Amino acid sequence: MSLRHAVLGLLSEGPASGYDLLKLFDASLSNVWPATQSQLYTELGKLADAGLVSVSAEGPRGRKEYAVTEEGLAELRRWIVDVEPIGMTRSDMLLRVFFLAQVDPEQARAYIRRQAEIGRKNLEHLENIREFVESGTDNLSMYGRLALEWGLRFTRTQQEWAEWAEKQIR
Repeated sequence: MSLRHAVLGLLSEGPASGYDLLKLFDASLSNVWPATQSQLYTELGKLADAGLVSVSAEGPRGRKEYAVTEEGLAELRRWIVDVEPIGMTRSDMLLRVFFLAQVDPEQARAYIRRQAEIGRKNLEHLENIREFVESGTDNLSMYGRLALEWGLRFTRTQQEWAEWAEKQIR
């Protein structure tokens, strides 16, 4: 997934400023595709230069509201239907697990326990945004619920794996 397509997808639901988009990212996409303020504003500039979004309104202090263009909508649809997703083929965390024999067993168990704790915190974060995601009736909320459910299930599995893996280390 690319930031470009995430921005186009959010703008497909209606015009928004960079600030509004950043808030939407934090509330809805942060578990799928996080973005920083500088990344988002840089991407908005690139999208505007490419003709995929346009400035639909300007407000005080240089505030700009962006809208997706027909070309941007066509690119979003092409990406959704025609471009195969890249699976997660690299895991920094699992690469470390593969070499845990290089540290003593207690250090290895501590590393795995940290992974379980990270899973618990991620799960807590997802549970905290559940009410917000489920309260909406727009397209982003409906399909956001599907993505949130995937995140909840995936995170639970990661946490359960870490709890199991810690017990396997002698």
